Amino acid sequence: MQIDVSGLHKSYLDGEGRHLEILKGLDFQADAGDSVAIVGASGAGKSTLLHLLGALEPPNSGTLLIQGEPLHLLSRNARARFRNHHIGFIFQFHQLLQDFTALENVAMPLLIRGDLPSQAQETAKRLLGQVGLDKRTGHKPNQLSGGEQQRVAVARALVGDPEILLADEPTGNLDIETGTQVVDLLLDLNRERNGTLVMITHNLALAQRMARQLRLEEGTLRPHQPAA
Repeated sequence: MQIDVSGLHKSYLDGEGRHLEILKGLDFQADAGDSVAIVGASGAGKSTLLHLLGALEPPNSGTLLIQGEPLHLLSRNARARFRNHHIGFIFQFHQLLQDFTALENVAMPLLIRGDLPSQAQETAKRLLGQVGLDKRTGHKPNQLSGGEQQRVAVARALVGDPEILLADEPTGNLDIETGTQVVDLLLDLNRERNGTLVMITHNLALAQRMARQLRLEEGTLRPHQPAA
């Protein structure tokens, strides 16, 4: 699914009522099959950009088109519907519901969408099998390792068959080996689905595995130049 961002601005009010400008006329494009890593210093606005791409909040100005749909003009409810059908999120801290099993966590987006419980659970079980957790479907998050929890989060992000997958530091709390396995999984699934993967990471070695690497700096994106 094509993403086309032009002249994106986003600012927030600080504690003294002043506007703190985070994104300053940012441009960004991605196509189906693309994988993009976005790197940058802490506080540069990487998570803010991901929230805008994921229709979690609107920009102050600029255009945000996903497959021609103007997300920047949609109401909050319309953005939520679009997000539920077309965008999958993976967060650094999993954001799993602790009182629910892996199967129930993965099925939740489909239940919110209105799918029948039997259909939602069948789809969730298939996705958990795809990420190697077919024998852990009845386990709650506190019964799973960090890597297993992140795999549940990957399955949950993919269960609605989204065209766009947004990952915010998905390996930040994992050891190197487990983090590499999670990125392997994301890249493999993105290729299989011909999706669009945008990943924020501080890990430059993992960023190099994406087809493109961009650096967010001074409110704009530019190609990332690896250190010599």
